[in-house]
Amino acid sequence: MLQTSYEAKTKDVWVFIETKDGKARNVGLELLNPGRRLAGIQGGKAVALVIGHNCEDAVKEAIAHGADKVLLVDNEVYGHYSTDAYTAAIVHCVEADCPTTILMGASPLGRDLGPRVAGRLKTGLTADCTSLDIDEATGKVAWTRPAFGGNLMATILCPFTFPQIGTCRPGVNKKLEADYSRTAEVEKVDFVFPADKIRIKLIETIAEEGEKVDLEGAEIIVSGGRGLGGPEGFETTIKPLADALGGVVGSSRAAVDAGWIPHSHQVGQTGKTVGPKLYVACGISGAIQHLAGMGSSDFIVCINKDPEAPIFGVADLGVIGNLYDVCPALTKLILADKD
Repeated sequence: MLQTSYEAKTKDVWVFIETKDGKARNVGLELLNPGRRLAGIQGGKAVALVIGHNCEDAVKEAIAHGADKVLLVDNEVYGHYSTDAYTAAIVHCVEADCPTTILMGASPLGRDLGPRVAGRLKTGLTADCTSLDIDEATGKVAWTRPAFGGNLMATILCPFTFPQIGTCRPGVNKKLEADYSRTAEVEKVDFVFPADKIRIKLIETIAEEGEKVDLEGAEIIVSGGRGLGGPEGFETTIKPLADALGGVVGSSRAAVDAGWIPHSHQVGQTGKTVGPKLYVACGISGAIQHLAGMGSSDFIVCINKDPEAPIFGVADLGVIGNLYDVCPALTKLILADKD
């Protein structure tokens, strides 16, 4: 049996809250939802772990979105993310009070930080999860993630070591409704990682070229796929419908691979995982990799001329027809209703 020097001291579930400029990012706030549920089943608390600088806003958001307690590591050395400093801070907190579970976002930051923390703590890590539950037989977290190229879902247990750690895809969990009247204990952790020990320094931040797309935070997404037949369809058909609905433009991998639209718009297993209130799929067949990225949408509308397309299997409303006929007519109706 594998052994670790760390034993869970509480039934708590920690949720790592990513911050930027002192504000909480969505992925951490989303994870407070399953974090509260898992902690409740185990008889523990949902604890938000906030690391950064001048993070008062992030603390308030974490409490409003369900944190029962906040562990705050706040110092200018954490103003910009570094693997060295953040790993050391989390390990310091675990050594003081090891929880059963730590949840992180499967964001670029979380995908870097999670494995380093797990390696330092000599415990396991399940990456890129889409669902979380408690295994009745063992009482351990059951981590579900895509396997074999997304062709099936695997449920994984880490029964021998603590804390159990997993990264979860942004967008698959819904944020709890914010309640700013909530209160919670805030424990300030006095740990400052030596600045001269950080081996990588941030020299310059370069803005990404092209349109900035917040797919993960969007409430309405209109996506185009191979059925568009070319890049012009995004400008002439998809974007006008998205604008009329007050949404943003997404795409399938096929459209990105064809060079019709930048990767920042891609929804799916190798793109962004989203969970909007409305997802409109236009000319998208519904490959399992795409469905994995948008299947948790509240309401799915698909427009496709192939009645056998897999996308109809997950759609709440399906329209069989040519998207170049249906989308402009739908856009016209929406704009007329606004007038």
